[in-house]
Order: sequence, then C-alpha cells, then structure tokens
Amino acid sequence: MKPNPPTAWNPARLDARRFAEAGGELRGEVQVADLSRLSEDLHAGGEGAAPDSVTWQARAELRPAAQGGAPAAWMHLEASAEVPLTCQRCLGPVQVTLQLDRWFRFVATEAVAEAEDDDCEEDLLALEPRPNLIELLEDELLMALPLVPMHETCPVAVPMGSTDLPEEDEAAPTRQNPFQALAQLKRPRG
Repeated sequence: MKPNPPTAWNPARLDARRFAEAGGELRGEVQVADLSRLSEDLHAGGEGAAPDSVTWQARAELRPAAQGGAPAAWMHLEASAEVPLTCQRCLGPVQVTLQLDRWFRFVATEAVAEAEDDDCEEDLLALEPRPNLIELLEDELLMALPLVPMHETCPVAVPMGSTDLPEEDEAAPTRQNPFQALAQLKRPRG
C-alpha cells in the first residue's frame, strides 16, 4: 500500500519522486516581481504595463523505464504569461505571450543527468538536490523569450534608411572634411 501523499507540496523543494508516485498536481500564480531574472528583461518604461503574475501548473506521473528498471518520475510543466518586452525596431514596449509546455524526466543525480543528456530527447532533472519548481519555471520562461522581440507593425514611424532621416538644417555650419587639407598638401606646386 502506498503511503498517503502530503496534502500540500512544497514547490521550493519538490520531492519529485513522491510527487510522481502520488500523481501529484500543483498549480498557482507567481508574481513577476518575484522572478528577478525575468523582471530584468522586461520593458523599463511607463508605457508597457508589467504583468502581475505568471499562471503555471505542474503534474507528475511514473512511467515504466525503457530497460525494465524502476519506473521513472516524469513531470509536465505548463505556464503562460503576457510580458512587455522592448521592441528592437522602435524601442517601445511590445506585449509578448510566453507559453510553456514541457516534460521533464527525473534521474538520480546531476552526474546521471549530464551522462544521459546527449542520448535522450527529453529534458532531464536530478531528484537530488530537490528541485525548486519556481526557479525551474523562471529558467524555462527565460528560454522562451524571443531573441528579437518586435511589433508586427510598430506604432510609430521608424527610420529604415538614410532617406528616412531628418534633413540637415541649412543654417548649421558645414563640417570641413579633414582629408581635404591633406589633398591640397599632396598637389604638386608649380
């Protein structure tokens, strides 16, 4: 008979083996302000509203091992958030939807995870030390950020070439070409 699962799982120190054995589920919201590394990448301006929270859920299960050993603990992590990033074209805020839908297989240690990582398609995590689910969530959200966030169509006109730049003021003094003086020195004197 299986031991009774705890009524509340600790996402900061998740016992992934017991969580999977119990077919556990966790869900919640985490404040973006609590995800310091993700907060650093958000648009820093008054125009784009920072998101309040990231909605997430995790569920776990045991699956038979490929070589007939002990069943492996697996966890499915899903999350979604709308975050304001800086558009790389107009430098204004652009709302980006981040979606996570990932499976993780747990192995005994970090050394086992490193050894098996190249030979498997799934993401591997170590059972010990116990994983912090919120840190894992933040890692995955950071990897989900687009490399170059941009609007489909920027809300402001963006100069795309030299013809789009403002014309020079004619009253402004013209700058001397420094090589013009050298060209005069180079001319033969007659």
